Amino acid sequence: MRKVFVAVATLAILFAVGATYAVSQLHRYLDTPAAPTGDTAFKIEAGASFGSVATRLESLGVINHSNWLRAYARWTDEAGRIHAGDYLIKTGSTPREILQQFVSGAVQLYSFTIIEGWNRWDLLNALHADPNLQASLTDEDWPAFLDELDAGTNHPEGLFLPETYRFPLASTDRDVLRQAFALQQQALAEEWAARSEAAIVDTPYEALILASIIEKETARADERQRISGVFTRRLQKRMRLQTDPTVIYGIGRDFNGNLTRKDLQTPTPYNTYTMHGLPPTPIAMPGRDAIRAALHPADGEELYFVATGLGDGSHKFSVTKEQHDAAVAEYLRRLRSNRAGGR
Repeated sequence: MRKVFVAVATLAILFAVGATYAVSQLHRYLDTPAAPTGDTAFKIEAGASFGSVATRLESLGVINHSNWLRAYARWTDEAGRIHAGDYLIKTGSTPREILQQFVSGAVQLYSFTIIEGWNRWDLLNALHADPNLQASLTDEDWPAFLDELDAGTNHPEGLFLPETYRFPLASTDRDVLRQAFALQQQALAEEWAARSEAAIVDTPYEALILASIIEKETARADERQRISGVFTRRLQKRMRLQTDPTVIYGIGRDFNGNLTRKDLQTPTPYNTYTMHGLPPTPIAMPGRDAIRAALHPADGEELYFVATGLGDGSHKFSVTKEQHDAAVAEYLRRLRSNRAGGR
């Protein structure tokens, strides 16, 4: 009887030692990167079993001994909790990290950037050209989509913050736009709360209108508030804004790149040469800096500005009409000289 007891005890000890060793080896496997293969794009199809996923990982050289990972995933009940999607497995990832990536659904993200100054057509064209986004929105769909967002307008310009947005594969253009709308609402609310007493606009939406014009007039950070100051003083004095970008926007997609005297004299809701005040809606997507400039106009007496033609996007600012006319003449001379030099 004693011999039997000793034998059983010995077997139990050997089993415990073996189990401890096996567990130790398993954890060493789970926390050791496989042979480096470089970053690996990996797709898990909806409904795929973890066994098939582990086998493919081994065939790609991402992991070794896939049966160990399968056993661990079943033991922890994580095999049935992986998410379908596109993943980017980084070089040096361990089997444990890869499994957690699948369980958490940390799929590969793509990016889309909205550029300051884009209008609705620029935005839609870029969204539809992105191979990682599904196109679902047309120009005719804007009113219904904006109603879904509770935007309070059926006009998309001004409502989407120029920024870079991240999204998983199979996202739609609407998914990106929902992000951009929410961020623009947040940015506008914050800038409106911090606005200067000198701001001429009465509502946040008017701030977007003015900001969109500033955005189209200059890309220079050192000029935004100065241009805002010019527009603010002109509005205070009941002077027409007389800004070309609003006229061009009013012409729409028929604009051929050549702004004529007839265009400046043809009334539209956006022709600030023929109408007083701000146009009825924004004309582009203004960035946060342009919104801040609209709400913090620079002090001064300048009422006019015109491009310098120096090639750096700068403008010449003037207080009087006579000074402005001289600046315009200088710009035209420089333009003619540049054209002649390019022959």
